[in-house]
Amino acid sequence: MCPRYPEPVPLEHPLPILKEALEKVDQMLRQRMHSSGLPAMSAIVIYNDTVLWTGNLGKKNGSDPASGLPNEYTIYRIASVSKIFPTIMLYKMWEEGKVTSLDDPLERYAQNFVIKNPLGRLKDSEQRYTGDGLPSPVTLRRMASQLSGLPRRLRSTSLLWKGSTQDALTLLKDDILVADPGTRCHYSNLAFSLLAHVLAEHAADGQYQRWISEHILERLGMEDTGFDMTAPVRAQMAPAPLYDLGWYRPSGQMYSTAADLAKLAMVFLGTYHRRLLEPDTVKTMLTPLFKCSVEYFANKTGTPWEINEQLGYDVIRKDGDLDGYSATFSLVPKLRLSFIVLMAGPRPQGGDIVSQTYEYLIPAMETAFREADKSLVPPPNPIPYVGYYTYSNLTFYEIKVGIGGVLIMQQFGPHVEQLIPEKYRTIKLHHLEDRVFQVVFDKEFPCVLHLGSASISLETQNGQLFNFYPFDRQGLSPGFDAPGLNTYNVVRVLRKPVFYS
Repeated sequence: MCPRYPEPVPLEHPLPILKEALEKVDQMLRQRMHSSGLPAMSAIVIYNDTVLWTGNLGKKNGSDPASGLPNEYTIYRIASVSKIFPTIMLYKMWEEGKVTSLDDPLERYAQNFVIKNPLGRLKDSEQRYTGDGLPSPVTLRRMASQLSGLPRRLRSTSLLWKGSTQDALTLLKDDILVADPGTRCHYSNLAFSLLAHVLAEHAADGQYQRWISEHILERLGMEDTGFDMTAPVRAQMAPAPLYDLGWYRPSGQMYSTAADLAKLAMVFLGTYHRRLLEPDTVKTMLTPLFKCSVEYFANKTGTPWEINEQLGYDVIRKDGDLDGYSATFSLVPKLRLSFIVLMAGPRPQGGDIVSQTYEYLIPAMETAFREADKSLVPPPNPIPYVGYYTYSNLTFYEIKVGIGGVLIMQQFGPHVEQLIPEKYRTIKLHHLEDRVFQVVFDKEFPCVLHLGSASISLETQNGQLFNFYPFDRQGLSPGFDAPGLNTYNVVRVLRKPVFYS
């Protein structure tokens, strides 16, 4: 049945179909946590700007028998989920004009960046950005999307390395790209840390953490998110080993809570009451960039996302794993849905709990959307549109006013009543602007309606736009076009046609 991908609509929670799905999620997480011996877990499901469910399992302190449950304000390290923040920094500086283009070469902001590119199409192995030379293919956007070709780490360093950005650039001069940039997905902590530090040097007085705090965390009210594990922070944490990542901090140092990350999810869903990025910028940031090869752990990559298709939807996620902690921040933008899970300990074995969660949630959300009453907008004045229309004297339509002033269109004519069930001959017109309406089927419907040897695609019709013509001297629209159906000159007729057999 259609629509295959129903449009999100306001929902009155709790709905039985969602309640059942969330109970299955809760039960699955409890079983997986129990079987794996995971000490603590906090999870949250968001739709639009509403928290549908929270799950807090285990003990905040597993070594203390008297310890209570964790909650949505319990702090966990989020490891590589931290990579979302230098990416936001890149996009914010791009919006502000401090970064000219997302596809600027790194050398524009770090002039002494040099690295060998033995796999590059250009055989000059050391490519520097100069006014009259060719730029390196290591661009800012590729650095933020695992497409830069930079190694996972600087050579001869661990994630605890305490060097400087200048030290890093010096080490890179005799290093090599592991892939020609833009041709292969390759995970790199180095790319995100270098991106963060270079942008901070360029436009934030070298203070990356301060910039993140002032421009993101404080703006969104993410009070329990940060970098430094102070005594008050540790008191709120689900305990696990703690160590400092040094220069690699932008790639994995941060801590947060389910409640704070829910605010960030609402930013990406376009529903949070405080704006961080412009809507078009968010759309760009959520767009997949590249299809990865089969050996990579994600189908596609984005900035900074790992993206997999599930049940026909792109699930956009950022995973983080560090000794003692695991985290996933995930979104299904098409459904305005988010699932966030934070864990003290490694991920449970036996299947990905994020994918299993969406196996329950996606079908339930689709059903809820299909069954929900549509909130349709009537035109300011329906009279100019009411009447009879025909397309080439073959197909005939009547438009009349329904409940609440919403326009209803019904198809009629020879053989139509015999071939097409009445409920599929009638559609509603949702007013968008000026003289433009959108076709809406009230409830779910068959994607294709088979009529003997012929067939009609109702899926194609749903959501199409009708552009009515300017009103004539009588104040009536003389007809309309449906460009998406390649249908033009549907014209008004003076009265209801009479058909003779």
